Amino acid sequence: MKTWVPLDGDAILTRDNFIFYTFGYEHPPRRVFAFLKYIPSMYRSRFPLRFLKKNWKLGAVELSRPQRLYAAKDFQTLTQVFRRDFPDYLHFCPFRQKEVISPPIDLIKEVYEPNQRLQALLREERRDELQEKALRLIALLSTASGIPLEDFGLHGSIALNMHTAQSDIDFVVYGSGNFRRIEVAVNRLATERKLGRVGKNWGQYLDKTFVYNAVRKPDEVRAEYGDYRYTPVESVKFRCVVEDDNQAMFRPAIYSIRRYQPFTQASQLDSEHIPTFVVSMIGRYRNVARKSQHIEVTGVLERVDHLKTDRAHYQVVVGSATQENEYICPLSN
Repeated sequence: MKTWVPLDGDAILTRDNFIFYTFGYEHPPRRVFAFLKYIPSMYRSRFPLRFLKKNWKLGAVELSRPQRLYAAKDFQTLTQVFRRDFPDYLHFCPFRQKEVISPPIDLIKEVYEPNQRLQALLREERRDELQEKALRLIALLSTASGIPLEDFGLHGSIALNMHTAQSDIDFVVYGSGNFRRIEVAVNRLATERKLGRVGKNWGQYLDKTFVYNAVRKPDEVRAEYGDYRYTPVESVKFRCVVEDDNQAMFRPAIYSIRRYQPFTQASQLDSEHIPTFVVSMIGRYRNVARKSQHIEVTGVLERVDHLKTDRAHYQVVVGSATQENEYICPLSN
């Protein structure tokens, strides 16, 4: 495999025909943190999960997809099955003190990087109707925002070339500044009626729904695996104010916060343990709140030790995979 620097959202196909999506930007040596999205249908009976009724085809391989990707109970089930049947996909992380799903590089047979998938489709001479719509949409947004095509990427089933005529258009934009420019462009194009209905991170183009997300550029990756140790403390429920949203569009989504207000007596904290960040591991809580907005949060308080400086801070993780109903809920001010 050529030199590959994993970025969040790169799709990987393993030798066992599992399809994972890489998660975040800090990865163990010769492994990648990832979440499972598609399971070969031949292995479906091994996973006691609820699956979508629809199946996908990647070449000759039929694939099934679990209904839920982030639920704590389902994640624990996945871990148990991998431990029993596919133990090579698990890795004990000493910095998180737990076993995590982390496919080894040696088991990966194909990597689908969004920017490379877009460039490949641009070079393709024969494209179907959905592929043409995806390219026209990205060209429209590139022109409207002033962002070069090199800073876009194709995601989802189109990137994997296992889409159908009913599939949505899923793309990424690289860089926090570019993402904010895309938001502005999408809203302006909707006002000009060049797009249909739009919402947060989604819209309608012709007869298709499109979804867009942000990926860090390499110079926006600020930590390496092993820089920090993460220690869970306790569950908390609270309200706070977003201090900064410059990293809220990525995954993990990071919100700098202030004015911690416990929602319950059990969430009372002394000054030393007040969190300064809310970090969402769950994709749907990306970009849900902006600077100065009030939010309600349920998650797990954890201590973060910076191993190079001996400094520590506290943050709250949403999507800890240890309990259900962790969330970020924007509030009116």
